[in-house]
Amino acid sequence: MPAADPTTSARRDRVLPLDGLRTLAIALVVLYHLHVPGFGSGFVGVNVFFVLSGYLITTLLLREHARTGRIRLGRFWVRRVLRLYPTLLAVVVVGVALWGVVGTYQGSTMTAGGAALVAVTYTGNLARSFFDEAQGVFAPMWSLSMEEQFYLVWPPLLLLGLALVAGRRHARGLLVGALAVLVVASSVASGLLHEVPTSGSTPAVYFSPVLNVGPLLLGCLLSFVLDGERGRAFFAGRWGTAATWTGLAGVLGSLAVIGSGWQQTPLTFGVALPAVAVASALLIGGLAGRPSLVARALSLGPVAWTGRALSYPIYLWHVLMIALIAPVLSGPVGVLAVIAATVVVSVLSYRFVEQPALRLKDRLEPRDRGSRADAAGAGRDSGASTGSPALAGADARAHADLEAPRDDARRAALTRA
Repeated sequence: MPAADPTTSARRDRVLPLDGLRTLAIALVVLYHLHVPGFGSGFVGVNVFFVLSGYLITTLLLREHARTGRIRLGRFWVRRVLRLYPTLLAVVVVGVALWGVVGTYQGSTMTAGGAALVAVTYTGNLARSFFDEAQGVFAPMWSLSMEEQFYLVWPPLLLLGLALVAGRRHARGLLVGALAVLVVASSVASGLLHEVPTSGSTPAVYFSPVLNVGPLLLGCLLSFVLDGERGRAFFAGRWGTAATWTGLAGVLGSLAVIGSGWQQTPLTFGVALPAVAVASALLIGGLAGRPSLVARALSLGPVAWTGRALSYPIYLWHVLMIALIAPVLSGPVGVLAVIAATVVVSVLSYRFVEQPALRLKDRLEPRDRGSRADAAGAGRDSGASTGSPALAGADARAHADLEAPRDDARRAALTRA
């Protein structure tokens, strides 16, 4: 029997390499926080997560709009809360309980209550950017804050954009062009507004919900590109393989290019990190569009499952594990101990915290599963499915044959240091 296309699962509802890409991204972040030699720029894994989040969320919203002609904002936001909040609350409760032990981690400037409040209100990036407050073991929450703020703003703006271009020629091109302008503007502004921080800390522009929105918007742009026939054809052809390898080389190559002292130069935020985001977009487009050696490797069962099920809890738990274990065990033994403890805690968190919440969230799924299955089957027979009505003038057929994960399976699209 011939091997299955490595880019999709047997259910045809997941792009498995994108799950594997989550595993790669979270590994970079964890090794960066563990100060493993060679991974001093591993924080770029967050950029990968940002681009992936923008792509997946926009794909989800466009498909809902294509199917129903609208986007139910309330349902979208409630599902986000049910998806992300349970694990977040678990980490916050444990972190506060252990604050007497871990409260001074990395020079935390906040009390347990203050850090917890910032974490559960998704304002960690604002606390860093505008008030120079450090959350200690809750530091990873800054990127979750970036994404949740983006999830509040982007869906209504997307609805507005779709309404404005409805029925126009080159509708998709107009939206892609607008997003491209915003991506470039945020990158240029980040470089121009960069201020050299003191004591080697990360500058405020990195935590700004406006100046660092470029990677998320680039993911949105990629979703529009892959929603069009030309974009799908580009990534499904030989250029898709080239995009995969170029993107992977760009992401991994940044580990060597972005060296120590990266916080001190505006080129990091105006050029280097935007380049990593572009590389991430190429990699995601290539993985979603065409089978390759990279796609097969990232589709391997343990690799894809780790990204799908564990990347989110690993992201939230690993800093707390570092704060508990690193003072006791150092060197390679300490690194292995932190990784092992993080994986064990994350598996337990996924099983006993996240999965029950996901079952509740699944009740908010649309009830027209039968019609959805018929439409998806028709799409697979023809190689395409119906796209957003607002983009009908620009060939808005969604790429059902290269279908990305449904929202209820997007286990860790946000994670993101």
